[in-house]
Amino acid sequence: MIVWINGAFGTGKTTTAYELHRRIPGSFVYDPEEVGYFIRKNSPVSVHKSDFQDYPLWRETNLSMLGMIEREHPGVVIVPMTLVKPQYFREIVGALRAEGVEVRHFALLARRETLLQRLKGRGDGSDSWPAQQIDRCLEALSAEAFGMHLHTDEMTPDDVVERIAAECGIELQAGS
Repeated sequence: MIVWINGAFGTGKTTTAYELHRRIPGSFVYDPEEVGYFIRKNSPVSVHKSDFQDYPLWRETNLSMLGMIEREHPGVVIVPMTLVKPQYFREIVGALRAEGVEVRHFALLARRETLLQRLKGRGDGSDSWPAQQIDRCLEALSAEAFGMHLHTDEMTPDDVVERIAAECGIELQAGS
């Protein structure tokens, strides 16, 4: 099973992913951003795109990697990644599902004010790149295609982890 944790920057994707990983024996966290960093590092500046998700190679590589990991790794695969373009979502998540892979997708949502406060807490100002993406992410991820929606404004990280695990039928080890 792949558990995809989507959301705007500041919704708690990474925190949730690593807490799930800590509490699910044999799980693995896969970070699709690493493919983007590889592409940028190993290609000339003249072909760089502002968003590495716009590289077809990024989508193809992540699809292939996730398919391989899911087939060969016996545990849960956890993917914390903002993915808001429906076409790209279909190219990765839709394609995995079409191959018979169980992908449980969760869109973490929060009010703009909550996200700005969380970003500020991690050192990102209101004019930072993550803050500039809030509106586009919230609008896109609110669509039905990106359900299951979890509104995290009033949830603790443990609440989010426990809700995801319950929705997936995963038994968690006791928290810290």
